[in-house]
Amino acid sequence: MPLSNLYSVVRRLLSSAVPAMAALLSAGLLALPAQAQFRVEISGVGATQLPIAIVKFRDEERSTPSLSISAIVRADLERSGAFRAVEAPGTLDENSVPGMTEWRNRSADALLLGSIGRTADGRFDIRFKLWDVFKGSATLAQATSVEAADLRLAAHRIADQVYEKLTGDKGVFSTRVAFVTKAGSRYTLRVADADGEGGQVAVSSPEPIISPSWSPDGKQLAYVSFEKQKAVVYTQDAASGARRVVADFRGSNSAPAWAPDGQQLAVTLSRDGGSQIYLIGRDGGNPRRLTTSSAIDTEPVFAPDGSRLYFVSDRGGSPQIYRTALSGGNVERVTFSGAYNVSPAISPDGRTLAYIARQGNAYRLVTLDLSGGSSSSAQPVALTDTSDDERPSFAPNGKLIIYASRAQARDVLMTTTLDGKIKARLVSSNVDVREPVWGPYGR
Repeated sequence: MPLSNLYSVVRRLLSSAVPAMAALLSAGLLALPAQAQFRVEISGVGATQLPIAIVKFRDEERSTPSLSISAIVRADLERSGAFRAVEAPGTLDENSVPGMTEWRNRSADALLLGSIGRTADGRFDIRFKLWDVFKGSATLAQATSVEAADLRLAAHRIADQVYEKLTGDKGVFSTRVAFVTKAGSRYTLRVADADGEGGQVAVSSPEPIISPSWSPDGKQLAYVSFEKQKAVVYTQDAASGARRVVADFRGSNSAPAWAPDGQQLAVTLSRDGGSQIYLIGRDGGNPRRLTTSSAIDTEPVFAPDGSRLYFVSDRGGSPQIYRTALSGGNVERVTFSGAYNVSPAISPDGRTLAYIARQGNAYRLVTLDLSGGSSSSAQPVALTDTSDDERPSFAPNGKLIIYASRAQARDVLMTTTLDGKIKARLVSSNVDVREPVWGPYGR
């Protein structure tokens, strides 16, 4: 089967868009200038959303005129799908004792108040208090002092604390995402906040950059660059920018995926004739072959416990997702519905597989329940009704998925809840944005 037929993303290979997933070369695309800004458009209604009122923090317009802490917190919580924002006029702050009857009449279950001030050394003093409207009592109160550069991070951390207090699950708003963008003929790998803002350039090149992958500790990124006029796997320190060639063997080197222990990566190499999956140390060298077939085996991803590897192969005649134990043994097919299933991602608890399935002429994000053991009896669930989805990646709490799609003639980033009911589009002008991967906790 020709490569162009095997992995659909090759349908765009280095044309007006960029490869979402190139089988031999691993999937991908693209780049974003330092001044680009995102905005978030949220759509959908969840079955159970907690109504929360977030009052504009006192003095935030004076103290931080170009950045609204309360607005960032509100957008984070709405994007999670667990909250519905209630209109919250007024100027209350964390020292106020709110009249709960008013907020009950507004159908708010929770109320967030806060303030922002300046300290003598020029830092920003941020304080907030979370109220249980029905009990009429405060359930969370915090204060922090940050530099101007950390204001967005402080807002995300407030959202994390509110989210965890009210849902019992850990928030992911202060984590990071990596993605590739394309502006003109320039490709750029960027690291940004989970809402796409606050981005920093990791590497930029006139040649394609694809397939970024976070190390488990969030300190390094692996990716594929074509700057040598061939696919080469690099790892790069996220803080210093120092990078190392991990795989530059004869043929193609692609699709890096970090093992949960952070000591090795799975990569797809064609050095021995066909595209097969190998394990290689984080510093490169001495690859150990994991798959042996006459097919194309690519897009590896580790199970969270590191015991098994999921990957894409056309060994059955069409691209499907398989898994195998790292200790050896039989290769087991995982996807059975449809003739084209690629780009696997495993939830942090190992119970859900997200991937891209071709349905008619559309490429859509779907999930598959792995908890029942035999995946041949489980039915995939489509989360989108779009036609050009690519490269899903789970948030570290497993509650959201980030993926690439296409809207209004642009490549865009989207997030969705696991039921597909709440979606957020990270909108950026004048650039195409692809290849998202959600970073771990530990920022």
